[in-house]
Amino acid sequence: MNWLDDIKFDEQGLIPAIAQDARTGRVLMVAWMNREALSLTAQERRGVYWSRSRGRLWHKGEESGHVQLVKEIRLDCDGDVINLQVEQLGGIACHTGRESCFYRRLDGDQWTTVDAVLKDPHEIYHE
Repeated sequence: MNWLDDIKFDEQGLIPAIAQDARTGRVLMVAWMNREALSLTAQERRGVYWSRSRGRLWHKGEESGHVQLVKEIRLDCDGDVINLQVEQLGGIACHTGRESCFYRRLDGDQWTTVDAVLKDPHEIYHE
């Protein structure tokens, strides 16, 4: 039996993956993986995801250079969520130029931006 057979992918063949800074424990982002993305992540020790918007594999950092080096891969108790302990090269995981995609905090009844932009996204992504 292959280790991938223990994973409960959803009806689209996907599983949520949480990327967490291996040093600080901060959650950097949540993305989706299919079987191929997870297999490549384990082989290459780099974050590879399934981009639902692009409809293809997405190697984190392929445009931005902000690659995720994978230190550890964990599977939750139900077998339906992946946790990646990563070293985030460049210190930016979010396409907005921030360290984490979780940069807004609920204060009362409104969202407050609590993390600064580290690099202008227009300098990161060239379209």
